[in-house]
Amino acid sequence: MIDDIFNLLYNAMYESAWIAVLASFGWGILSILLSPCHLSSIPLVVGFITSQGKISVAGTFIISLVFSTGILITIAVIGIITALLGRLMGDIGSVGNYLVAGIFLVVGLYLLGLIKFDWNFGLKQTQSKGLAAALLLGLLFGLALGPCTFAFMAPVLGVVFETAQTNYLLAVIFLLAFAVGHCSVIVGAGTLTGKVQKYLNWSEESKVILWIKRICGILVILGGVYLVYTSN
Repeated sequence: MIDDIFNLLYNAMYESAWIAVLASFGWGILSILLSPCHLSSIPLVVGFITSQGKISVAGTFIISLVFSTGILITIAVIGIITALLGRLMGDIGSVGNYLVAGIFLVVGLYLLGLIKFDWNFGLKQTQSKGLAAALLLGLLFGLALGPCTFAFMAPVLGVVFETAQTNYLLAVIFLLAFAVGHCSVIVGAGTLTGKVQKYLNWSEESKVILWIKRICGILVILGGVYLVYTSN
């Protein structure tokens, strides 16, 4: 079933421009849903948002967007650097995985309530609350996603490199479509969390919120364990 979906999207990349753009967008979505590495971003962003207390739905959307943008920035930088060094795109060795696993451990323990940490870095203003931490988490998380992301991007990149020889703008659009699809799942999960929280009028001290944070904390720690396991 999954192989059929991949084959369908791959063949669609060689259809008309707009169908190829939609296929690239779909590939970006699947890069989150079908990868254990990327799926760990969901409990991470959900747990982080619930730890911010009561914020608007627009605020949760912005935090999720900033977090996913941080991921994309790191992945782009890693791709460029590793390509210039002649290494497999995204391959930064096991160091990145161990670093992100450590971050996951800290975040997981924080969500479980076992340690205290000011993720707002002293920024108490409503407009800036959580954004700096969300960007930092996204940048760090992107380190471990390099190999996973470029493995999923390989078919798209093949079409992009081929298309760039005759139509550079269309090649860029393919990459942007993949990025939007990739981010949409993370942003959607974070925004949905904000909508549910607002609709049910949950506060930071609500029992349901506390259990969501604990569950996310366990999942984030397990994500870190998986990163260490796959780096060996």
